Amino acid sequence: MKAQIKLKQSGGADMYEKEMIIKNKTGLHARPATDLSTLCQTYESDIKIRTNDTEIDSKSIISILSGGICKGTKIKLVINGTDEKEAGEKISEFIENLKE
Repeated sequence: MKAQIKLKQSGGADMYEKEMIIKNKTGLHARPATDLSTLCQTYESDIKIRTNDTEIDSKSIISILSGGICKGTKIKLVINGTDEKEAGEKISEFIENLKE
């Protein structure tokens, strides 16, 4: 599936959204969850990962692990804030390049 990137209007402000599918065979387990959370904490924007029925705070390791994101899970990265474009590009790249 090809990733879709959108900048959406939300209350007069743009919002970064990107749909992705987790390709990593072990999903977002402890190590990548820690690395993802650490990366997200470097940005001021509000960063969420949405699945069909869950919204995950990507700055929280516990929230990421509780989300049960495994291989094949369709997610939507939703970022809103001053550095959303940069955050979206870096976080998307991180998720797309997960190896383990």
